[in-house]
Amino acid sequence: MDDKKDKEIMLVDEQTLRDKVYTIRGQKVMLDFDLAKFYGYTTMAFNQQVKRHYERFPKDFMFTVSPSELSNLSISQNVISIQTAGVKGGRSKPIHAFTEQGIYMLMTVLHGPLVEVLNLRSQNATSSWGRKLQSNS
Repeated sequence: MDDKKDKEIMLVDEQTLRDKVYTIRGQKVMLDFDLAKFYGYTTMAFNQQVKRHYERFPKDFMFTVSPSELSNLSISQNVISIQTAGVKGGRSKPIHAFTEQGIYMLMTVLHGPLVEVLNLRSQNATSSWGRKLQSNS
């Protein structure tokens, strides 16, 4: 019996990517829980990897989202309930936001075959994201 769990690669199409980009502090960012899903990690494991390499994520690559910033985001009710501390099953750790540079840095700190495949597939998508950010400015 094989103990390895089969992980399905989440294909990130342009619309899905666009829906997961938020503006916080005047910057276009993606949130840790969305990125964790894209990379096949739990949010906890994803953030542990980031914490191990914290020095690679200066403030212009990653920052902590405040509760008021989170409540101002226009995201689905389901995501908000998952992220609310104090709610049964809710999240008690702070949420991290990653800028485009932070997302590129993630590609250097996350490991595993799924990440390698996603890195190859997401290079065009993140490059496209960068062009969209510049055109929407």
